[in-house]
Order: sequence, then structure tokens, then C-alpha cells
Amino acid sequence: MSVFWVRLLVVLTVILGVNYIAWRWLESLNWAAWWIAVPLVIAETYSLIDVALFGMTVWKLKRRTPPEPPANATVDVFITTYNEPVDMVLKTAKAAQRITYPHNTWILDDGARPELQEAAERLGVGYITRGPEWANRPRHAKAGNLNNALMSTTGEFLLILDTDQVPDPRILDRTLGYFNNRRVSLVQTPQYFVNVPEDDPLGSQAPLFYGPIQQGKDGWNAAFFCGSNAVLRREALMQLGLSGYVKEVERAVNTALKSARAAVRRARSSPEAANPLVTQLLNDVDEAITKAHADKAAGAPLAEVTYRVRRSVDRAVQQMVAADMSAMEADLAEIAALDLAVEPGVAVPDLDDAVEKLSERQWSPLGALESVQAVLDAISIDRDDEAQPVMPLATISVTEDMATSMRMHAMKWQSVYHHEVLAYGLAPEDLKTMLTQRLRWAQGTIQVLLRENPLVKKGMSIGQRLMYFATMWSYLSGFAAVVYFAAPIIYLTLGILPVTSLSFDFFIRFLPFMIVNQLLFAVVGRGVSTWRGQQYSLALFPTWIKACTTAARNVWFGRPLGFAVTPKARQDGGPSWSLIRPQLIVMVLLAVASVVGIIRLWTGHNEPLGTLVNIFWVVFDLIVLSVLIKAVKYEGFVPEEERSADAVHD
Repeated sequence: MSVFWVRLLVVLTVILGVNYIAWRWLESLNWAAWWIAVPLVIAETYSLIDVALFGMTVWKLKRRTPPEPPANATVDVFITTYNEPVDMVLKTAKAAQRITYPHNTWILDDGARPELQEAAERLGVGYITRGPEWANRPRHAKAGNLNNALMSTTGEFLLILDTDQVPDPRILDRTLGYFNNRRVSLVQTPQYFVNVPEDDPLGSQAPLFYGPIQQGKDGWNAAFFCGSNAVLRREALMQLGLSGYVKEVERAVNTALKSARAAVRRARSSPEAANPLVTQLLNDVDEAITKAHADKAAGAPLAEVTYRVRRSVDRAVQQMVAADMSAMEADLAEIAALDLAVEPGVAVPDLDDAVEKLSERQWSPLGALESVQAVLDAISIDRDDEAQPVMPLATISVTEDMATSMRMHAMKWQSVYHHEVLAYGLAPEDLKTMLTQRLRWAQGTIQVLLRENPLVKKGMSIGQRLMYFATMWSYLSGFAAVVYFAAPIIYLTLGILPVTSLSFDFFIRFLPFMIVNQLLFAVVGRGVSTWRGQQYSLALFPTWIKACTTAARNVWFGRPLGFAVTPKARQDGGPSWSLIRPQLIVMVLLAVASVVGIIRLWTGHNEPLGTLVNIFWVVFDLIVLSVLIKAVKYEGFVPEEERSADAVHD
């Protein structure tokens, strides 16, 4: 299908969608039932925006032919691992050794396992683990593992592989040529899984994403890093790390100067500030802070700005300490001059008077000294809390990939999506593992949205901003799904419609939009099944909601998320129905609502057309959710030859 027809369908979808949603907002809302009518039209508006973002994505589909690779590039192949089986790591390492383009292979073991180190040495590949500098410091999971390895290697380019991703020997020959363009910083290839049956019960393969979506993002120069099966340019990563360090320093200086001014202000309100010396010293520090703000705004080096403030604070502290010592010496001399030679049991009025005098005197400006010392500490811009100050791969979320490529795009680097399977991985083989993986992906994406919203990120084009936002927006679908499930239940059981009526106006607007929308997906997919992905986008609504809420609590309130490495082997145990309890409850409610709706129709309480339409949606929802029944009962992948052997044996 040509680009012309894809774009025509995009235009028709958007026009019909806007026509339908405008009518819904302006003419069809049942305000008597606003509590379901408004949430439903908001959910429909969300879906229209989602469709429009998808249409924009595929508007510029890009299909590439790889150029010849450079002759003398140096490449490091990184295999990241934490607790995966040693045999699995070695299988990937051996495949990496067979990559035809000259390179160095490294196992990055975040589990620091001696047996894996010994196996790597026997195999003849490099082995890197974290040093003592990481003790009691944030580890940043996989991002920290990669950042640590970057400081121990020198290759111009980095091929990053997860433990289970066995590379094709041609992977560098097919991707390095794109780097002949000096502005290309990333080449991403698809993730493909060899242990997925044809019906893909867990929705592991993502042919729509690793195909039209990434190709469309590539057309906008917004194809992003997906964590594995990607080649990155070291120069871009190091530039990113240095830029990030500078921004952290600037943020620390701004915070420090604000804290310093607040400390001085508090010190002025303390009783000790009545001391003329203390007042003068606080004035000196305040003037130094004011000058630091002016110097920073004028572009002065931050090191000089902070050095001058620190020197001012140091001088103030020294003068306060010297004044304290002088006062103490005078007081001790006064005590020593007293005549204390008296008879036992006789009171010493002069000594009592001296002690009382000393206890009443405010001889030490302690409060001011502590405030000034707080200023001194606040001005510190050393990143003592980190194992290494420069972090090339982003550490702002539990997934390092999207934020890293987004920052590279903001620095005017370019990316490439090469649509050819060049590594073969292992997908989760049970529902629990799959849910853990999807939750982490969604949490990381929402963290990036909340911390570095691409819509307002400087340096990126409008197209790039929308391409990143489209992926983030998709994870909000869990909230819309709840409304879509609730609407037919409410009508069938209570007879309440969220629209004024299911009239001709409704169908003439809604049906063309839905038909053209599905036609767009079919044409863009060109024979690739997208149905499983559509099922899981709705069926995993509790996971998406949990991801949004937990990520928000983490970003806004500092609640920890934790980091769970996706197991690469099936977890023991039979079907765990508790994993899909919310979906099972929804399925029961939908089924019960259908029965109640038919009874209400029979008794004349529901309209025939309204009942028919809503039962249709119930059936559709049940079909969507039914994928989870198969997922719970899924017993793992069995290769075709084993199934054939079992059949013969039986």
C-alpha cells in the first residue's frame, strides 16, 4: 500500500473522528446522567487523540537500505546481566564472538558472580562488574551497569544486548553504515522472540511497534532506544553525560544559593544577631550571595561563582570563631583574677557572681555560626551521593532507554530504525513475568513523562515531541478502559444512557469513524496481526493504572518503585487466577449485566436498540478480556519438533 493511501486513511480517520467527538460534546451528552456521560465522552476524546497520534506517526513511514559499514570503527559489544543463568549469558557471549565485524565483547555482570567471571575468562571475553565506589550509592539498575562499563571501555560504538538476545553475526555489518552520518547517535533494530507460539497468548511479539510505529517515528527522526539490540555512538552518550552533569551542577548551585539566602535570613532573626560583629558578617555573606546571582546570570564560570561565596563564608566563620575564642580568654582571665582562698564551708560570693555573669552573657553567636555553616554546606556542588559524577545513560526512570534517546534528540543527534531482525530473544513464558515486565515498562515511561515532559522539552522539533508523547499517552488507556467497561453495565442494569438517544445521528457519525479507523490499522499492518496488541491495550487496564499511580507517587512524593529484573525462564507454579482478579470481576459484571439487560428488555424497562448496542459492546469486551484466560493457562513454549514427538509417542 502506497504512502498516499495511508495518508488518505489518516485524514479520513481524523476528520470522521473529530466530527463524531464534536457532536458528542455539543449535542449528545445526557446531562441527567453526567456522572457516566462526561467520563465516557472524555474517554472517547482520549481515544481520538490516541488515534490521531498514531496517524501522525505512520504519516512519514520510512523504509531504509543500510549503507556499507565504515572500515576501521572500534566497537564494544555489551551483554548486560544480573541474575540470569550462566549458560544463557555464555550462549549470548559466544554468539557475540561470532559477529563478523571486528569488535570486543564484554559481559557486564551486575550480580558480581565469580563463576561467571571465570567462565568469561575461559571464553576469552571481557568481564566488567561494579567497583567499591558503588557501595552505598544509588545503583540505577541497568543504566548504572552500562554507565559503569562506559568508563572502563573505549570503543567508538556500543552494541547493547540483553542477556537473552542472541545476535546475528551480521548485526554490525547491517547497522554500522548508518553512522557514516556523523550526526547519527543511535541505530535501533527490532526485538524478536523465538519462544513465542503462533497465537502469541501473552502478546510478546510487537509487530506493529517494531514495524510501522518505529518506522513512522524514524520518519520524524524520533525512533527511540528500546534497551537492547541497538548500536549507540559513544561520543553522543558522553556528551549527554557531561551535559547532564553540568545541568546537575547548575541546579545544585541554584538550590544552594537559595538555601544560603534563607539561612542568612534565619540567622538575622536570632538573638545572637544583635552582636555587631555577627551582623556585619551576615551582611558580608548576603552581599556575596547577591553578587553570585549576578555573576551567574552574566555567564561567569560556576566554579568561580561558588568559590567566591565559599571564601566569604569561610572568612565569616573564621572571624566568628576568633571572636568566640577572645571572649572565652577574657572570661577565663576574669575568673583567674578572683581571690578564691577561703575557709572550708564558707561561701564565695565573688565566684557565684562570676558564674551567674557567665551564664547570662551571650558570649557565643552559636545560632549565627550554625546558620553560616549551613550556607557553607549548601554551596557544595560535589556529587558525593553518586558513584560517578557523569551518567551518560539517563537514570531518571526504571527504564533507561527512552529518556536517553529523548535527551540525545534534544541535543540535535539523529536516530535510525533498521527494520530487520538481527537478534533473537526470549519472551516471558508465564503471565506473572509478563505483567512484571509490562508494569516496569509503563512505570519507566510515565516517570519520563512526569520528569521530562517531551511536549515542553527544549531542543526537539514538534514532530519529535509528539512522537515521544504518543508512546507516553498510550499508557493512560487504563483509565479510559474502566469507563468503556462501565458504560454498558450501567445501561443494561439501570437503563441509563450516557447519550441523549441512540438515534440515526449517532450511528451515521460513529460507524464510519470506527470502520475507517480499523481499516487504517489493517492497511498499515499489511497482513501483520495487530489484534493481540489491541486486546492487551485494554485487557491490562489494572497494570496501566498501577503504573501511572505508582510512577506519580514516586516522582511527586519520593515513594520507591523498586526494580524487578524480568526472569528469563518460566516461573514455577500452576495458573494464578489472582493475577487477573480485577479483569475476572469485570467479566462477571459484564455477563450479569447482559442477563439483567435482557430481562429488563423483556419487561419493557430497556429499549431494544439500546439493549442490542450495549450487548454488542459486552460481547466485544468479553472477547478482549478472554485473552487473559488463555494467558493464565499458558504452560510455556514447546518447540514444534517436541510437540510432534509427543504426538507420535501418544
